[in-house]
Amino acid sequence: MATVDEALSLAEAQPTVREAAAVLRQQLAPLRVMVVDAFDMRGEAPLAQGARRALWGAASDGHCWSVSHDPGALAGLYLADV
Repeated sequence: MATVDEALSLAEAQPTVREAAAVLRQQLAPLRVMVVDAFDMRGEAPLAQGARRALWGAASDGHCWSVSHDPGALAGLYLADV
């Protein structure tokens, strides 16, 4: 799996957040990549933030999703334009 910094670099290189999500889904499978609005993530510290995009870790118990900073618990990433 790519590091968070590598994932952010991939996301930053894409022209749109949707294209960034598609590239991350391809490169990071089987991790999920969910596009969110940065406003909805207010109060949550991102794992990584660039000039155009931010990534938050996503953990799941199989039913509910939550923000996580534990690399071992990540089942996906939340991605937003900033």
